[in-house]
Amino acid sequence: MNGAEAMVRCLELEGITRIFGYPGVAIAPFYEGLYHSSIEHILVRQEQNAGHAASGFARVSRRTAVCTVTSGPGATNLITALATAYADSIPIVAISGQVSSDLLGRDVFQEADMRGATESFVKHSYLVKDPDDIPRIFKEAFYIASTGRKGPVLIDVPMDVQNRKLRKPFAYPDGVSIRGYKPEIKVNMSQFRRVVEAIDKAEKPLICAGGGVILGNGEQAVRDFCEKFNIPVVHTMMGMGVMPKKHPLNFGMLGNNGKPYANKAVRRADLLVIVGARLADRAIPQPENLKSRTIIHIDIDTAEIGKNMGPTIPLVGDAGEIFRLLLNEDISPAGREWIGELEDIKHSTVDRRVFSDKLVNPNILVQKLSEKMDDDAVYVADVGQNQLWSADNYVMKEGRFLTTGGMGTMGYSIPAAVGAKLFDPSKQVVAVTGDGAFQMSMNEFASIKINEVDIKVIVVRNGFLGLVREYQNNTYGEHYIGVRLREWPRYDKIAEAYDMPYFECSSNEELDERLDEFLACREASLMVVNVDGEDKVK
Repeated sequence: MNGAEAMVRCLELEGITRIFGYPGVAIAPFYEGLYHSSIEHILVRQEQNAGHAASGFARVSRRTAVCTVTSGPGATNLITALATAYADSIPIVAISGQVSSDLLGRDVFQEADMRGATESFVKHSYLVKDPDDIPRIFKEAFYIASTGRKGPVLIDVPMDVQNRKLRKPFAYPDGVSIRGYKPEIKVNMSQFRRVVEAIDKAEKPLICAGGGVILGNGEQAVRDFCEKFNIPVVHTMMGMGVMPKKHPLNFGMLGNNGKPYANKAVRRADLLVIVGARLADRAIPQPENLKSRTIIHIDIDTAEIGKNMGPTIPLVGDAGEIFRLLLNEDISPAGREWIGELEDIKHSTVDRRVFSDKLVNPNILVQKLSEKMDDDAVYVADVGQNQLWSADNYVMKEGRFLTTGGMGTMGYSIPAAVGAKLFDPSKQVVAVTGDGAFQMSMNEFASIKINEVDIKVIVVRNGFLGLVREYQNNTYGEHYIGVRLREWPRYDKIAEAYDMPYFECSSNEELDERLDEFLACREASLMVVNVDGEDKVK
């Protein structure tokens, strides 16, 4: 067995059945190993999209996913996807080919120092020097990616190591023991007792749920806890899905782009329980204003606790496990007065934005689309104004809302939707993107057609890089530069080029009919919705 064959065998033993990648000479031995394996390879059209597709696959499967690229530009193209996965805590093992070991450091053709280049945004990285180390390294990589605060791990494998024979019989380890990496699993019970006492004493408790709840499979435990003790919930963008939107205890997304009544709830609470969230600037722009409140911060990663807000009571551990423990405690339920106060705030909040009546209102688009989608559908939002409209108006039922909140990477939605759909072809998957982000990954339509991935893609078109235009307007007074997309591309011709059904909508009156036709289509399809896109205040 050579190194490449050992790599493939490791993936098989990890239960990997599908990987996303783009080959090149430096990774060719590994691809030869894949040729003789049952693992399915999905050819993307650009390496960054291999990482995003793996991200979508990992998030829906709730398991570590794999992507692979060649050396040099193939590897550097993957960097943005790794940074995106790191910011969003998505478990990915990325395999990159590398030039032969004896050529390292000599600036040869397609050499790039991937360990150095990715040091700040992978959980760990390996440069394999001995093929006999491959079983240990792969076992460790999957363990590191999927434990603690999850995230990407890079394995860089020189071409000669892939080709070299193992000296020892192949043996995949049963377990992992890594000096210096011991993710906290057991809950500190003395801190836990402090958490119970603080919640029991609070008159106006509020849960702030982040993406870590979903990553830790803790949604049901958090819901059960809130329902048992009548405690309201707000969430970050990445925490969307912890509670269904229409649940009476769900008081919306907080932050700059969230619901005003969610932010008011945070300000009025006397106890804020932050779980699985770092609460960066978009969620809590001015954390110093909350110093008078009791703050409990629960996270699986000690480095995340207190990163942006100093907690009164820190508690390290898995969100699902902690809330399952809390369910068994004798805690006084929150009073109806507190819930009533939040309901009054919610119902009295007035949305002062208006949109052009000549085109489609993007808020109505997202509401109608998500209401019409299957209850367990996957909605993948890209980045830009479309992300904010989606997060603000998406009607969460029992499905999944995927987006990139930490890095904000344009072009994420289409490849991530491909990964999500390939994990579970039975689920309805819709990618919603702006016309700027669409043009960063529309080349993946080839992968979609070849692999018969029947996702639905909606382009919210306003002819601008809308969020940048909005910032330029608010900051520089309509000094627009570099944001106009104009009339191209011809979306109907793009759909035609890939033999896809095409739909278009330009008015609220025809929106219901167009969406019904679009969602009823039994193959991959493209729909363009024309919007004005400029939020105005009455």
